[in-house]
Amino acid sequence: MNAIPLASSASPAAAVTEALAQHIDAACARVAPTWPLDQFIAVNPYWGWVDQPIEAVAGALGTLAGSRLTLPRTWFQVEWAAGRLTQAHLVAAAECAVLPEGEAQTGADALPVLCPAQVNALVRELVQALEPASAAQPELPRLPLVTDLRDAVAPARPGLSWTELVTHQVSQHCAAYFDEQQAAWGMDPAAGLYGTWRHQLMLDHGLPWQKGRADLVARVAELPASPRESIAASLAGLHISPQGQRAYLSAVLLSLGGWSAWCAYLRWQARLGATAASSDDHIEQLLAVRLAWECLLHHDAPEARLPADWAAHWAQADAAAQALAQAQRTDWLLQHAIEIAEQQRVIAGLTHAGPAARAGPGTRVSAQALFCIDVRSEVFRRALEWADASVQTRGFAGFFGLPIAYQPLGGAISRPQLPGLLAPAMRVTETVTHPDGKPLAQVLAGKRQDTLRWRERWAAFKGAPSSGFSFVESLGLLYGGKLLGSSLASGSAAKRWEDTGLPNGAIAALRPTLPLADADAQAAGTLAHAILSAMGLVCDFAPLVLIAGHGSQSANNPHAAGLDCGACGGQSGEVNARVLADLLNRPAVRAQVAVLGIAIPADTHFLPGLHNTTTDDVVLFDTDAVPAPTAGALQALKTSLASAGVSARAERAASLGLADLLPNADALHQALRERANDWSQVRPEWGLVDNASFIVAPRARTQRMNLAGRSFLHDYDYRLDPEAKILTLIMTAPMVVTNWINLQYHASTVDNRRYGSGNKLLHNVVGGHLGVFEGNGGDLRIGLPLQSLHDGERLRHTPLRLSVYIEAPQAAMDGVMAAHAVVRDLVNNGWLHLFQIEPTTGAVSVCRNGAWRAAAAGQTAGAAV
Repeated sequence: MNAIPLASSASPAAAVTEALAQHIDAACARVAPTWPLDQFIAVNPYWGWVDQPIEAVAGALGTLAGSRLTLPRTWFQVEWAAGRLTQAHLVAAAECAVLPEGEAQTGADALPVLCPAQVNALVRELVQALEPASAAQPELPRLPLVTDLRDAVAPARPGLSWTELVTHQVSQHCAAYFDEQQAAWGMDPAAGLYGTWRHQLMLDHGLPWQKGRADLVARVAELPASPRESIAASLAGLHISPQGQRAYLSAVLLSLGGWSAWCAYLRWQARLGATAASSDDHIEQLLAVRLAWECLLHHDAPEARLPADWAAHWAQADAAAQALAQAQRTDWLLQHAIEIAEQQRVIAGLTHAGPAARAGPGTRVSAQALFCIDVRSEVFRRALEWADASVQTRGFAGFFGLPIAYQPLGGAISRPQLPGLLAPAMRVTETVTHPDGKPLAQVLAGKRQDTLRWRERWAAFKGAPSSGFSFVESLGLLYGGKLLGSSLASGSAAKRWEDTGLPNGAIAALRPTLPLADADAQAAGTLAHAILSAMGLVCDFAPLVLIAGHGSQSANNPHAAGLDCGACGGQSGEVNARVLADLLNRPAVRAQVAVLGIAIPADTHFLPGLHNTTTDDVVLFDTDAVPAPTAGALQALKTSLASAGVSARAERAASLGLADLLPNADALHQALRERANDWSQVRPEWGLVDNASFIVAPRARTQRMNLAGRSFLHDYDYRLDPEAKILTLIMTAPMVVTNWINLQYHASTVDNRRYGSGNKLLHNVVGGHLGVFEGNGGDLRIGLPLQSLHDGERLRHTPLRLSVYIEAPQAAMDGVMAAHAVVRDLVNNGWLHLFQIEPTTGAVSVCRNGAWRAAAAGQTAGAAV
């Protein structure tokens, strides 16, 4: 086979046709972003594909990347043998199936349905697939890239494939290029990712080039300087037809999925809250880099050793994806059946909802507690309600509706405290609760800045080349004590990075506040009114209202932010809770809120707190501001919170391997505190593992159910929302966020190699906070570590698509879907299941194929409380 020349670097910009530009844009748009480690929030890695049915996407990703979206059939066989998957579930899934057009019959509800004989035949097929002796599933028929073709002929070196070599080379370059915090020296970003790569590759003397290094240097020099022109030139040189370009470009990006996701994040941030013209082209530059490798390797291939017609197969990629999707039909029916098993249990509980547990008629509400919708809050809320029937709990997104970023006093870093879907509109910092507040704040800010500058110089000294040996020899012993101390068991509270550089006595005097509250009481009141309305907290206020954010506690954990509050941008919810409490306690703000229609009683006080999800402790803040008449309610709440912590810890003990400590509540508590500080602990807590449902309804609907920490709970009363404005907010924001969480856990479970971060024992942090390598190279790893999903013996996360249950009229839900394409796509394309709880009867219906039909119930979800 004759070598294919690269297109000339003199190719005009017009060579990038409109069609090719669309293919490039489409391929880049398919890649979901990944957030940096210090803001590690859950992301649906299939986000760029949600405009297509999930089964079709499974076919496409299998064809382009060899990725599965369901677990292997052997896992379903285990569920079948254990009785968790039954024939009734298979029948229900078969009855929901839709045959290809032209083969289906039409039922009374105008939906394509299967006749009873077809259902029975399909069930027999599913049962056969679940037999242990059924044929093993073959490898997915992924279309090969040039790196794969070269590996089939001859690897780069013994024990090293061309795929691994190219991935390592590009990945190391990206790590150096994007580094902002870790390396002492960095690249000049002016030349761009693509330009610096060309320069570095020509300096690389270690590549096993078949035709010699001089040929490689010449070929790289011929590459066009413009990334888009380089993409066009590479495609032309490889003879990829226009019909196959979109698929090929997508496959090239998927081969470097981690760095593609990082570049997608940079583009996401550039576009977030900015004009439509704002963008970032790093993902296109990465595509140009990886595609240039394809072309260079094709040129360097031994004569007549690569298939002559390999490029033609890419024109048939769509057909291949459709064929694979059809071949995976059984897998998706099994997936739906196991989801139906969980749905039926939940539906049974929802339809049998009764009065609040232990709360008799006329029971006075002594306190209200607002928690995040996070699944871990479900366990604690249930425990708190059981500990004290006079406490009413509510669920709301944990950023509490505040569109803020937080900048610590005297610090230069500002971090978002809201979901990744949104851009902060306001910035908060600390104020000093002292008569000399302003001068004292300036003093504290100066002290912090001096401390941080000294630490920066110290870090520079430690990292200097001249300190490589002298530093260790001179000062290494000083670190021995610190190392030993970190290795000893400790149950101490976590140290907050926000307190860095501040004197201990000053920390208690600092409170995060919203500048708007001081500058414009009317605007602050409008914001407070909107938040209370969205919460549904518009009347019947208790004397004490706890606003409980949440955060996790772990040591030596690069993914620690993934255990914090995703609604707060992967941060603790402390700032949001304290800011909102301060806002709602201000008389001027309350006066404006009253003008707008919500009367907060004068004796109601809002109290901020933080639920530590590792230890199930709740820390209360700013208690010195609690009015004297409310002191009794505060003490009662503290007692109830402590009792709830005991119950919640006991419920979680077995899952953490601490069941043997259950008879001794104090020993269990101490063990969890030590676990939180243990720098060798790979599973400080289970996070949002096994999440399965999102329930949007009044708390009375779920209060008698034990949902086992698997449900997101959002309070909502449709009667307070006649125009469905709040429902629209819920379905376009929290529902999307819970979908992101659910599918991140799903993808990390079913394909950890591509969408998870592997073994955390091998993690090395990249660029200070960009992400992790598994080992010393390879692609940037995204998603969750294996230890967050598996306990060493079995999976702890069951990969089920999210089931969303909303108590609201069907017409209102239909209206939201009609007005918002993203919500419509998530539902109609099978990325989540949407159910409606009929407000008056409690009957549950499911939205499928664009229409509503009754949903069947099974056994009750969990034991009644």
